[in-house]
Amino acid sequence: MLLPSIFGENLLDEWLDFPKMDFGDVDRKLYGKRAAQVMKTDVHELENGYELDIDLPGFKKDEIKLTLENGYLSVSAAKGLDEEKKDEKSKLIRRERYSGSMQRSFYIGEEVTDDEIKAKYEDGVLKLSIPKKEAAKIPEKKTIAIEG
Repeated sequence: MLLPSIFGENLLDEWLDFPKMDFGDVDRKLYGKRAAQVMKTDVHELENGYELDIDLPGFKKDEIKLTLENGYLSVSAAKGLDEEKKDEKSKLIRRERYSGSMQRSFYIGEEVTDDEIKAKYEDGVLKLSIPKKEAAKIPEKKTIAIEG
């Protein structure tokens, strides 16, 4: 029995043809051309705050910028390609190193201030500690009695 086909090809043939399968670039398949620009982030909730681990491999500390505005914490990173060393004995045949910029924002609330956020960059991972803060309470609706 043949399975339904899309674009004239049998879907099962693709899965069973292991020599042609390529798992080496899963990110590019999931995110397309912007795969290199995705900041992979783990978010952990603690009793009194949050911890974020953001993968930024290949970036230097001075290429990363954190900003806090209107309750949004933005992480941006930008880099250019390192100067290529000229070598008469070899030639570059493939370049896969990333150059460009990326940015990601997280809403953390307007109650958190920049001095309460702790950041550490080590081994290509940016670690952020953000405290939990209660949103300001909106006053309850109260009825005012009218005299007379």
